[in-house]
Amino acid sequence: MTLQQLEYIIAVEKYGYFVDAAEACGVTQSTLSLMVKKLEEELDVKIFNRDTHPVTTTEVGKSVISEAKLMVFHARQIKELTTIERELSTGDLSIALTATVAPILMAGMFKYLTLYHPDIRLRMEEMISTTIAAKLKKAEIDMGILNYPVNDPDLLEIPLYHERFLAYVSPKEKTMLQAECFEMEELMDKPLWMMKDGIRLFDRSMLRSSEPLSYEKMYEGGRVIILIQIVNENGGITIVPETHAKLMSEAVRANLRPIVNPEPQRTIGLAFRKDFIHERMMNIVVKAIKTLIPKEMLDGMIRTDYLRL
Repeated sequence: MTLQQLEYIIAVEKYGYFVDAAEACGVTQSTLSLMVKKLEEELDVKIFNRDTHPVTTTEVGKSVISEAKLMVFHARQIKELTTIERELSTGDLSIALTATVAPILMAGMFKYLTLYHPDIRLRMEEMISTTIAAKLKKAEIDMGILNYPVNDPDLLEIPLYHERFLAYVSPKEKTMLQAECFEMEELMDKPLWMMKDGIRLFDRSMLRSSEPLSYEKMYEGGRVIILIQIVNENGGITIVPETHAKLMSEAVRANLRPIVNPEPQRTIGLAFRKDFIHERMMNIVVKAIKTLIPKEMLDGMIRTDYLRL
C-alpha cells in the first residue's frame, strides 16, 4: 500500500470516473486503474462498483477512503514539518463558513488574498456547523468559521469577533415600527419568524417556562435575506446578525431595532485540527477577517498581532 494509491482512490471517489481522476492526478487512466486494482487485491476488498456510471463506492470502500484521507493528510503534515512551509503563504487553503457568516466574509476574503497573497489558492464553501466540525476532523477542509465555541476536544478554536442581534420589523407593522427597541421577553409575544428546524413562526411552547429565549433556539443557519423577505410579505418580526446590516439598503436598515434585557449576542470563531501546522496561513486568514469586521466587534477578541500554534 502506498500513499499514491490512497490518493488515487480518493480522486476516483471525488470525480466518479477513472479518466477524470487520472487527469487530476497527472497519470494515465491505465496506470491509475492498475494501482487501484492492486490496492483492492492487497486489501482483499472491492472499493468501487465499476458497473455504475459514474462509479460508486462500496460500503467497505467508504470506510477505506475515509481512513485514506486521514493518512494522506497526516503524511502531508509530516512532509511539511521538514520544510519551511510553516512560514510560507502559498498552496491550497479550504475554508468552510456557516450561512450567516458566508455573506459577510466570503467576497472580502477572496479580494484580500488575491490582492496580498495571490499564491494562496483559496476555496470557500458554505456549510452547517455540524458538517464543518465533521469535515475538519476528517481533514477534508483546513479551517472552519462558525459559532464559537464549538466545544470539540479534537479541534482548536480562536475567537474572531463578537456581534449583537437586531430585530427586523416588517414595513406592514406600523405600530411596532414606532418602538425604539424591544425587550427579549416582549418579542416572544410578537409574530416572530424563526429558521430553527425550518422557517416558521415562533411558538412559546417550544420553551420551558424558566428557559430564556436565545438566538440559538431560533436560528441554525440559512439565508437572512429569505427571513427578511418573508417578514416583508407576511408581517411580523425576525432576528438578524448585526453584521448583515451593512448588506442591507438604507430603507431596510431603517426597520432594524435593538434588542435589550437581555441583548442577544454571539461570538464567531476560527476552528481547525489540533495537528494543523500552517501558522503563517492561519495568521493571514485572521488578519483578513480583521480588515472586514468593524473594530468595535473585534475588541476583547484577538489581542495579539501574530498567533502561535
